[in-house]
Amino acid sequence: MTTTLITGANKGLGFETARRLVAVGHVVYLGSRHAERGRRAAGQLGARFVHLDVTDDASVPAAAATIEADGGLDVLVNNAGIQAEMGDNNAVIGAADLTADVMRQTFETNVFGTVRVLHAFLPLLARSAAPVVVNVSSGLASLTRVATPGTPAYHYAGVAYPASKTALNMITVQYAKAFPNMRINAVEPGFTKTDLNGNTGHQTVTQGAEIIVRLAQTGPNGPTGGYFDAHGPLPW
Repeated sequence: MTTTLITGANKGLGFETARRLVAVGHVVYLGSRHAERGRRAAGQLGARFVHLDVTDDASVPAAAATIEADGGLDVLVNNAGIQAEMGDNNAVIGAADLTADVMRQTFETNVFGTVRVLHAFLPLLARSAAPVVVNVSSGLASLTRVATPGTPAYHYAGVAYPASKTALNMITVQYAKAFPNMRINAVEPGFTKTDLNGNTGHQTVTQGAEIIVRLAQTGPNGPTGGYFDAHGPLPW
């Protein structure tokens, strides 16, 4: 039996990932910082709710203790994220108007939150026979794409969100090197309709969750330290 934790899973890509992994037989812990929404979502899916706020130093180890007491963890999906640079009417805050507060808020969830979760759950994953970590990144994390005229990423004006996801990609590479017995990868779901982007995406959550679900089921001989979308490896 494979046990999986998904952070930020009460809606959007996290919820869809949970649904599909439950369907293939995983025991899924649905992590959510909103207790009522999390319990409701877990009940809908046949998953287990665990209260988990990736920005909270008490919440994360408490969730780890709960899951450890229940038997341990095999797969961690770091899905929780924010796009704090989305202003009024879904307008993106560009470089001219970016503040340190927006950058700090973005990194607190997307970067520091991921490290906080990894730190708490790595001891549990180390006991698994086939430990897997999936970090939900973005196509905007690709320096190659953002710097290449003519690509959709090139025209994105925001700074904080792409920078946070580029940092997440570096975290992915360095943790994969540090823990060679684990399969640790970053994924780009694609521009998906979620609350994160004000539902402006052109993909459904079913399409977006495809690569997350695929790499959550990576075997011991699967890739590690990579950056993928549904079509294959992406340029850093």
